[in-house]
Amino acid sequence: MSKEALARSIADAALLRGQFTLRSGKTSSYYLDKYLFSTRPEVLGQLAPMFAERIDALEARLDIEIDRLAGAELGGIPLVTAASLATGLPSIFVRNKKKDYGTAKQVEGALEKDDVVVMLEDVATTGGQALEAVAVLREAGAKVVAVIATIDRMEGARDNIEKTGVLFESLFNVADLGVRP
Repeated sequence: MSKEALARSIADAALLRGQFTLRSGKTSSYYLDKYLFSTRPEVLGQLAPMFAERIDALEARLDIEIDRLAGAELGGIPLVTAASLATGLPSIFVRNKKKDYGTAKQVEGALEKDDVVVMLEDVATTGGQALEAVAVLREAGAKVVAVIATIDRMEGARDNIEKTGVLFESLFNVADLGVRP
């Protein structure tokens, strides 16, 4: 499937029109329901190699070896799992908050101090959730080098993330999905 066809498929599945309040608190006339595309195997199967290509390009461009991929609860989990399968890189999951039972971890999976990590995100508006997860990973000793979003709403995520020293990339932006805000 071409990138354009995949963008149409994502838009057909996940683009909702109406009045919505976003995580950032902003209101919007459209909403991209990540669960309507990230739960579809035919979409995940196409996104996985796109993430793998971006990750390979990052390693070459930065002359580094990426150790792990990370995804934030809940929307990032299917994306990072699919990308992990496509790249062979282990994945870690970042909880919104530490669980209060069992191991009481906020980062699930094996993470070593100084591991080089790329964070995968579903839909980025201002980058708030990604930045929260990046902070948790850094506190755990990871070196987060990039955030790759599936979709950039083009509302400040790039600037907010890159001013923390983390690269920002996206597979698609809202214009690719036919959205003209």
